[in-house]
Formats: sequence, C-alpha cells, structure tokens
Amino acid sequence: FSFLQERLSCVLGLLLLLHSTDSFYVPGVAPINFHRNDPVEIKAVKLTSSRTQLPYEYYSLPFCQPSKITYKAENLGEVLRGDRIVNTPFQVSMNVEKKCEVLCNFPNKPVTLTVEQSKLIAERIREDYYVHLIADNLPVATRLEFYSNREEEEKKKEKDVQFEHGYRLGFMDGNKFYLHNHLSFILYYHREDVEESQEHTYRVVRFEVIPQSIKLEDLKADEKSMCTLPEATGSAPQEIDPTKENQLLFTYSVHWEESDIKWASRWDTYLTMSDVQIHWFSIINSVVVVFFLSGILSMIIIRTLRKDIANYNKEDDIEDTMEESGWKLVHGDVFRPPQYPMILSSLLGSGIQLFCMILIVIFVAMLGMLSPSSRGALMTTACFLFMFMGVFGGFFAGRLYRTLKGHRWKKGAFCTATLYPGVVFGICFVLNCFIWGKHSSGAVPFPTMVALLCMWFGISLPLVYLGYYFGFRKQPYDNPVRTNQIPRQIPEQRWYMNKFVGILMAGILPFGAMFIELFFIFSAIWENQFYYLFGFLFLVFIILVVSCSQISIVMVYFQLCAEDYRWWWRTFLVSGGSAFYVLIYAVFYFVNKLDIVEFIPSLLYFGYTALMVLSFWLLTGTIGFYAAYMFVRKIYAAVKID
Repeated sequence: FSFLQERLSCVLGLLLLLHSTDSFYVPGVAPINFHRNDPVEIKAVKLTSSRTQLPYEYYSLPFCQPSKITYKAENLGEVLRGDRIVNTPFQVSMNVEKKCEVLCNFPNKPVTLTVEQSKLIAERIREDYYVHLIADNLPVATRLEFYSNREEEEKKKEKDVQFEHGYRLGFMDGNKFYLHNHLSFILYYHREDVEESQEHTYRVVRFEVIPQSIKLEDLKADEKSMCTLPEATGSAPQEIDPTKENQLLFTYSVHWEESDIKWASRWDTYLTMSDVQIHWFSIINSVVVVFFLSGILSMIIIRTLRKDIANYNKEDDIEDTMEESGWKLVHGDVFRPPQYPMILSSLLGSGIQLFCMILIVIFVAMLGMLSPSSRGALMTTACFLFMFMGVFGGFFAGRLYRTLKGHRWKKGAFCTATLYPGVVFGICFVLNCFIWGKHSSGAVPFPTMVALLCMWFGISLPLVYLGYYFGFRKQPYDNPVRTNQIPRQIPEQRWYMNKFVGILMAGILPFGAMFIELFFIFSAIWENQFYYLFGFLFLVFIILVVSCSQISIVMVYFQLCAEDYRWWWRTFLVSGGSAFYVLIYAVFYFVNKLDIVEFIPSLLYFGYTALMVLSFWLLTGTIGFYAAYMFVRKIYAAVKID
C-alpha cells in the first residue's frame, strides 16, 4: 500500500513539475493557487444517510441561501450518484480568520422554522443524515479521536485519529432532536515556494469541520453579523421541536492552519483506511489458496487427461477399446448445438462486453486516473466503455451463434444489444420511480434518462450490430470432431451431477478469493466510504478469472466423464455459481451491517444487489464458458477418432 502511495505521489509529483512548464494535467487534478484574502468557495454536495440510502440536495432543508443559487454543471457519474453541487452563503477568504459570523443576511433577527420545516429537520436527524460540503474540491471531514487499546501510560500520549466524511446534521438525546447550527471550519493550507519578489501563494490541503449545537439565547449577535460563542461548559444545545415553530441562528467560524502536506498528497487523509493490513493478509491468503488449489487441480487434470489420451490412442489393445468409457464416448455429441443458441450467444456477448469494460476501468483506475478527486469519473467511464465495448460483445456473440448453426443474425444481434441492457434499464427505471416518489436527488432526472436511452440505441446498438455482422461472417469456431446424426442416450446421472449442486461447489473457490474485497466495495457503495484500492482490485480480478476458468474446466471434465454431453448451458450456469454466494453475502451484509428498516431503502438495496448479482453471474459465467469451450476443443483434438 505504501508502495502504491509512493508511486501515486511520484506520478503527481511529476505532474506538479509539468505544471511549471504549463504542460498538460490529468483532468480534475490541477491545483488552484490562492493569494491571501482570495475567496475560497464553499459548495454543498448533498445530504446522505446509510440508513435510508436516499441522497437529498442541500437546499431540500431550510438552510440559509445565497442571493442567487447556482448549480454546477455535472457529468453523468455525478448525476447518477445523486450529487447536486450548489453554492452556499459561507464567506471564506484565504488565510483570514473569522471568530463567529451569522450566516443569514439579517444579523440579529433569528431564522424562524415553520412546523413543517421543523418536522422535516427532526425526521432527517432521526434518519442519521450527514451533510457534505466541499472547498476547492476537497470534501469536508469530521475528525474523530479515540484511544486505542494501548497500555494505560501510553493512553495519555497517543490518540488514534480517524475521519468521517461530511458532518452529522444533528443528534438525538432521548426523544429530543438537536440541530448542529454552528460550524467551525478548520482549513489547512500549504504555502508554496515562490521567489522573493512575488507574493506568497497558498493551496488548500485539508478541510475539517467541528459541528456544534448552540441555543439561540447563548449566541449573542450584533448588527454587523458578528456573534460571540458561549463558554463550552455553560452552553445548551439548540433543540428542534417538531410540533411547533422554532427560532435559531445559523453561524460559522473559520480557522486557518499551515500544513506540511503537499497538494499532491492532500487526499491521503480521506483515503487512509484503518485496516490496510487486513487487506494485505486477505489478498496474500487468497493468492496462496487459489494458486495452491489451482496447482493441485491442474496436476490432477493434466495427469488424468494424459492417461486418458494415451489409453484412447492405444490401437493394439482391441479388447480395451471395445469397453470404452468416459469422455471419448460422447465425441459424436459433444459439439451438438444446445437449445436456445440465440439466447446463449446473446448472454455471452453481454458477458464479454462486461468483461472488457471492468478490465479497462480497473486498469485505468489502478493507474490513478479515476481518483476520487475527479467526482463521478468512474461511473461516467464505466457507462461509456460499456456502450463502446458493444463491438466486441457483438463480434463474439455473432461468431458463437454461427458456430451453433444459427441463421437469423439480425435477430441475434438485436437480442444481444437489448437483452441484458433491457433488464438493467427495466430494474433501474422501476427503482427510479420509487426514488422520484421520495423527492430524492438520487433519482435520475428525465433528461439524463433520455440521454442514456439515446446512448444505448445510438451508440451501443449500432456497434453491437457491426460486431455481430463481422463475427457472423467470420469462419465459425473449428470443432475437431463431427457430430452424429442421432443423439446418444444419456445415462442416469448421480445426485452430485445435479446443476444446483454444481453451482454450490463451483462458486466457493472464486467467492472465497474475493469476499474481503467485496466487503470494501459494499462499504463504498452503501456506507458512503471512498473506495480507491484499485491495485488490490486488479489483483483480485485476475485471481477471479483464473479460479473461474479452472473450476469450470474441472466441472466440464467430470460432466463429460459421466457421459453427459449437454455442457453448453450447464457450464455457463455453473461457472457463475459464485454469484449465488454474492447474493447470500449481500443478504448477510444487509442484516448485520446496515441499519435499514424502511421499505423503500430495502427495495433499493435488493434491487441494486439483484443487478450486481446478475452482472457478476454474466461475467463469471462467460469466463468459465470460454475456458471450458477451449478445453473441450483441445482434448477432443488430441484423441484419434475412428
């Protein structure tokens, strides 16, 4: 991890050097230099809660508003995440302290909240909402200090510091609601080295807040919008009574501190995880287990296969050949096209599309180009890549459809372009209707939805057709043995050859290799954490591909030995077995880790989980299918068939 950090720091350091020559910059990471007294704009992003999973925009609550509200133009990823970045009335200037200032424009006249507004604020406090602000694109964080389980003497000296994203809207004490109406901003700057004659320039490197709840009577405000904060011990918090009107003041203070943190490492605070070691141990554990198992599996399979092939190719021993058993027996049926070849090839085409997209996204993110500082970049990149990878999806689907003796290529191409994306769009649309009903900013606006549909039918569909056309015209895959006219009878199968047993057996290894990473990904999605360990994720992805391929080869080998040649669909289903475990893990995570009780948040959770599980099944099923197909073609090419 520290190595990765060093690499990223080196890259950013190089970029900083390039900056002095007015050269290029990775989008979204160019530093802004401030002089003393320059305004530093504080913007609001959204309100979030891991209990409801419904983000709201900042002004959905009656906060103080500037004279003119302007929303930032957003990219696709930000819109889909529910970010609505907007200006706020906080007046902050570089390196200028503020003791206490009243936020709304009327200095000593308090803000009056109506009963409706009070109810809404109380409800949001009960639902555990956090407010997210940004200054110079840095998200605000609340410092949490706690003593770790060290020895008593050391306790006095060392505290562990962790940061929480955003700040709590308020807190509850018994049945009473208290609102954080005073914000103490602590901004850290790094002083840049300049020549003597020039004025000093500063860069913002950290943005912290200490939220406080202070009763109206304790905040003494004058005509100049100034206020005095009470002594910490004697002040009472600002209660919000949802049954009546409430009066309060919104105030803030600004404190600047110099910091040694360079601009290039300013995100490190937000990204430090408390358990990097767990990560390393889990990765090493996965690697060792997977390679150990794969070594054993490979040895067994290769030795058994060599023996099989040597036996089958012995011509002198005629009696033995008379009593053939095992996979050679089904050589006349093993390449018999399955039922519904169009649907199979369409699903595999979508699987290839997903595989290419995920591989490129993780690789680009690993190089640090999709860092959290460029908001929404990951989502935008993933959407566009999925559209453009339609060419590859179409090509593989078309070629496989031709191999499976399909003729209606236009219908096949349409099926590939619409089957999986149609299901995704359908589920998202239904969930979106529920989010709309809640007036959440997480609802995808109608224009964005139209834009996504245009991308689907304007970019993805034509590209899938293009790929399908070339794939269908290309020579079909070369099967080494001819298929008999009459299908062979399949002997009765043992209980452990059942599809469901196969799914359970095949899913354990790939899931075991990646479930720790899954925990971090779930935390990032459902608990508003940052996920940035794409180096680890790339490693896990490689392990997943290797383990899926091997399990799939072993399963298809056992199936052919049992003289069951209907392997096409079965391999696809069984290789995606780890998706079943992902589903079980998602239910476990919901019950144990999340505090969701209401119907709509639960519906959202399981709706999005269903999409994840479906995508994961397509991905792992496709990897397993192609591994098994290559394996089957190899082994039948190695035996002599009379």
